[in-house]
Amino acid sequence: MKKIFYLFIISALMSACDVNVDNPNTLTTATYWKTETDATNGVNAIYNMFYKPGTYSRWMWFRLDLTSDEGGSSSPWAELKEWTQFKYNNYNFWEGNAWTYRDCYEAIYRANQVLANVPSIEFSDASTKTKLLGQAHFLRGLYYYDLALLWGSSNASLPIVLDPSKPGDKPQGYNETDVYNQSISDLTEAVNSLPESWNDSEKGRATKGAALALRAKCYMQQHKWSEAKADLSWLVTGAGKQYYNLVGFEDNFTKDNENNAESVFEIQFSDVHKAPAGDGDFDVDPNLGLNRGQFFAPPGIGWTDGELRPWLVTEFKKEKDLNGNFDIRLKYSVFYEGMNKDFANNNKIYRYDLNGANANIWNEPNWKGRVFFRKYGSDYYRDYDDYYNPTNVRLIRYADVLLMYAECLANLPEGDLNEAIAIVDRIRSRVNMPSLAVNHPDAVINKANFLKRLQMERSLELCSEGQRWADIKRWGLVDNASGIEELKQRDPDFNNFVIGRHRCLPIPSDEINNNSNLTQNPNY
Repeated sequence: MKKIFYLFIISALMSACDVNVDNPNTLTTATYWKTETDATNGVNAIYNMFYKPGTYSRWMWFRLDLTSDEGGSSSPWAELKEWTQFKYNNYNFWEGNAWTYRDCYEAIYRANQVLANVPSIEFSDASTKTKLLGQAHFLRGLYYYDLALLWGSSNASLPIVLDPSKPGDKPQGYNETDVYNQSISDLTEAVNSLPESWNDSEKGRATKGAALALRAKCYMQQHKWSEAKADLSWLVTGAGKQYYNLVGFEDNFTKDNENNAESVFEIQFSDVHKAPAGDGDFDVDPNLGLNRGQFFAPPGIGWTDGELRPWLVTEFKKEKDLNGNFDIRLKYSVFYEGMNKDFANNNKIYRYDLNGANANIWNEPNWKGRVFFRKYGSDYYRDYDDYYNPTNVRLIRYADVLLMYAECLANLPEGDLNEAIAIVDRIRSRVNMPSLAVNHPDAVINKANFLKRLQMERSLELCSEGQRWADIKRWGLVDNASGIEELKQRDPDFNNFVIGRHRCLPIPSDEINNNSNLTQNPNY
C-alpha cells in the first residue's frame, strides 16, 4: 500500500492559469486532467503532502506535541526553542510557523485541483470517481482542521480557498468557527463518498470511518457533543464497529503491524528512498520517511529538539496493574531514568545499554532529569534513528475514538455515565489496569469528576501522539487563569502564556502584508 501514495505529480502543483509553452512534453492544465490515471495521480499528490517537512513528516509535531503541556524544547537552536515557549518574535519563522502554514495550503491547493478537474473526466466506473473525490474532500478537510486548530481565532484570519489559486489572488479571511465548518462540509462529502473499507492493495486510503472520526473532532472542538456522538456512534456501536478493535498497545507504534484493526487513519511512511532523497516539491526521489525521531530522539541519537515533561512518568507510576506492575504503556511511550528497573528487558535506548556500558548515562549533564520520546521511534529494531523512519503514524486510533465517544456521553445531559465509564475501563483493561471504580472511585460518582479524570486517561493513552493541544483547547484550559495555573504545574512554558493571545499561532507576517483581506490574530 505504501507505494500507492508516492507518485509525484508535477501537474498537481502547477498554477491553474493558462500557460503557453513550446515544449510538448511539459504538462499543463490544458493537457492534463483527461484520464482516470490523471485523476488517481492527482489524488495521490495530495497524500504526498504528508511527506513534506512542514506537515506530518517533521514540523507539525513541534506544534502539536511540544506546544502542549506534554512536551517542550531545550534545543540549542534558540528561536526553535522559543516557539515552543510561546515566545513568538518573528512571525515568519519558517520552521516554527510559516512552513507548516504554507504546506497546509499547498495540500489544499492540490485537493482543489482534483475537485475542480476530476468531475469532468469520464470514468468507466462512476464509483471510482466518487471515491477519488471523497478522498480529496477528506484530505482538504484534514488540513482545514489543522489550520483551525493551530491558527484559528475570532478574527478574519484564515483564507478558505475552494478553487485552484491564481497568481494575485487575495482571498477573504475567516474565523475559527468558519474554518471548522468548512472542514465539516468537506468531511460530510467524504462520509457520503468514501467506502467503509479498502482492499489490501489500497489500505491506508481514507475511509468513511476516518471521515466520521475527523468530523467528530471538528464538532468536539466546538462543543457540539450531539453531532460528534452521532458520528462516533457509527464506529463504536453502529455498522462500522465491525472494522475496528483494540490491538496490543505497542503494535500501534511499529512498522510490523501497520494498518491494523485499531488504525482508523494512518499515514504511510517508508524508507524506500534514502539519502540523497530530498524534501522539495520537485525532487524525483522524494524522502518518504518520518523525520520525527531525528529531531526528538535522545542525545547522541537525534537532535533532541523536543522532549517530554517528567510529570508524565510520575502520573503513569501512580498506578499499578492487576499484577502489581507499572502500566505497560509507560514502557512503550517514553525513555526515562529507571526504565530498566521498572520493566524487564527494557534496558536499551537505541545503542545505549543501561545494564552495561551506559549504566550511568542518566547522570550525564545532557540526560539528567530529562524524559524523551519513544513512540514512533525506531529503537525497537535498530540502534539509530534518521530522516527515513518507515514507521507509519496512526493519526487516528480507535482508542482515541472510544475516548472521544466517552467524552461526548459525559457532556450530554442524556448521556449514559455508566456507558462512558465502561468505555474507559475497556481502554484500561487492554493494558491490564484496574477499573476506574477501583483505582479512581471519585471519577465514577458524577459526570464532572469523570470528565476531569478523562483528561488524564487521554494523556496516558495518547501522550505524544499529537492529540494534547486540541484537548487542552477543547477543555478550556488555555482560556482562564485556573486552567493556565494547572498547565504551569506540568509545564513551565505556560508561565509565558498570555490568555487571549497564545491559544492560536500568529499568521505569518508575509501573509498579512500581502493580503489586505486578512486580519492578524488577536493581540499579535
